[in-house]
Amino acid sequence: GAPKISIFLKPPGVISPGGSTTICCSYQRSSGKFVLYRNGDQLRTLDVRGSRAEFSISNATQEDTGAYNCHYVDGSTVLARSETLDVVVEEFHLPSPVLSVLPGHEVAAGTSVVFRCSIAQLGAGCFLYLEGQLKALKLLPRDRDDFNVSHVHKGYEGRYSCQCFIRDASFKWSPLSQPLDLVV
Repeated sequence: GAPKISIFLKPPGVISPGGSTTICCSYQRSSGKFVLYRNGDQLRTLDVRGSRAEFSISNATQEDTGAYNCHYVDGSTVLARSETLDVVVEEFHLPSPVLSVLPGHEVAAGTSVVFRCSIAQLGAGCFLYLEGQLKALKLLPRDRDDFNVSHVHKGYEGRYSCQCFIRDASFKWSPLSQPLDLVV
């Protein structure tokens, strides 16, 4: 397969109207340009700084919702494409969840850790995010707020956050939790 561009949101998750986020695209070359598309339409082009480009969305509106991807181009040649990143802009109707990690923020390799996303809302499911990943790491089903990881290693290091939702006639979302950093 062709080389892939990595694409992710920073911070991850659903964005509230008026909120902001950054779409990050990275690729292992540094001589071309990144082109950002939403729903197949070209939006912006950025020269590469190092091997990464950052496209900011500020004062988000419903029009920012969509399927985004990045192409890496050199002249008129597309050298690589990213997977699709879904950006969602929705009002927040739930309280903020609280993310914690046991036994703590710094653990030895091989240790088991538990991520806990707590929210004062019955029947909420939550997503656990690791910054730099395209998709949520884990969907925590309704009323289960723990995500257990046995034998953590350096690959688990990073900035985690969670976001919760309930689904009735439509989805109702919480803001993102405060992030926490795991050091292995």
